[in-house]
Amino acid sequence: MSNIVIVGAQWGDEGKGKIVDMFTEYADLIVRFQGGNNAGHTIVVDGEKTVLHLIPSGILHPNKKCIIGNGVVVDPEVLIEEIDALKKRGRFDDERLLISEDAHMIMPYHKKIDAAMESIRGTRKIGTTGRGIGPAYEDKTARTGLRFADLIDEKVFREKLKFALMEKNHILSSLFHQSGFEVHDIYEQYMQYAERLGRYVANTSIYINDEIKKGKKVMFEGAQGTLLDVDHGTYPYVTSSNTVAGGACCGAGVGPTHIDKVIGISKAYTTRVGEGPFPTELTDMTGDWLREKGQEFGATTGRPRRCGWFDAVVLRHAARVNGLSGMAITKLDILSGLSKIKICTGYRFEGKIYNEFPSNPRVLNGAEPLYEEMDGWVEDLSSVKDIDSLPYNAKKYLKRIEELSGVETTLVSVGMERDQTILIKNPFR
Repeated sequence: MSNIVIVGAQWGDEGKGKIVDMFTEYADLIVRFQGGNNAGHTIVVDGEKTVLHLIPSGILHPNKKCIIGNGVVVDPEVLIEEIDALKKRGRFDDERLLISEDAHMIMPYHKKIDAAMESIRGTRKIGTTGRGIGPAYEDKTARTGLRFADLIDEKVFREKLKFALMEKNHILSSLFHQSGFEVHDIYEQYMQYAERLGRYVANTSIYINDEIKKGKKVMFEGAQGTLLDVDHGTYPYVTSSNTVAGGACCGAGVGPTHIDKVIGISKAYTTRVGEGPFPTELTDMTGDWLREKGQEFGATTGRPRRCGWFDAVVLRHAARVNGLSGMAITKLDILSGLSKIKICTGYRFEGKIYNEFPSNPRVLNGAEPLYEEMDGWVEDLSSVKDIDSLPYNAKKYLKRIEELSGVETTLVSVGMERDQTILIKNPFR
């Protein structure tokens, strides 16, 4: 048996959607375990582009069960839009999706409070997407959130909603001088959602564990990336959930003894969306070149991504906190055409060398990256099918990344399509 966790090893946007989509062929269940519709996974199949925000990427494969775990915060409206869009293209059937009854819902007041909070932060803004993710997780921790188990019980939902609006309307009017919400309006709206989504709601922890006992293979799909983890990322410029591999257990309701391998996804360079420290960021022509060639614009927001050289300090950190057993390197093809390529091996700040990722934001903001320079290559990699056929300098670059991170490369992506992938070692075998 092989139960695999797929995580981002940088600041997100590493190409997890494509890798999950590819490995889905070998899995029976695909489980999304954290985050919300602030994340977007882009998959290209036969030239057709699909962007998913909540439904696991495995939905594009027939006969695969997809589960939204209890660790996800779900905007029901967005989920219904995704379902309808997939149905129109013949990519969805009702028997293949389950939603955890313990998953919390994003409510209209979460989105309004999210936008209002970000607006008053000024220069200290976090860079939130404004989709209500943080406030929904805040309510979860404060034990005032509304779950799918509440949604499918009308009396419970109405009572909890009345209690929640007493607090949220007071916050909106007193703190932000904005209008609140009427119980009746939200109740009617969410009862329509209950009618559409109720058929998918189940105790998914029991379902997943039963399937594991039967010998089924499970792939746990993370959103965002390690450096956006609320505990292990560049706090406070992080998301509101645990994006690391350990979050798969809490966010899906399985024990850690059921996890066999953890695969980290990393670009061959580094990107980041939003605010926060980024030691290897390039604000010159090379950064612009990477952004344009790599089409580095957020799948969810469309925001241009900040681009920089590969950061081995970040990857070492990701390897440690996730317990990586293998690594997939994406977008190696984007580096074709550069005569010289740099890898960050450490940071210097106030005369001190940092070989491991520091938590101190002052250090990160002022860190000078220490680079190794390597020769690049000009060959087009988009049609390369095996590792031995890569240019010598590309293979040398991958080898150096392995040496600096201590993690072996199991897959290399050289394009957006499924077949533009070099599989070196299949983690499910």
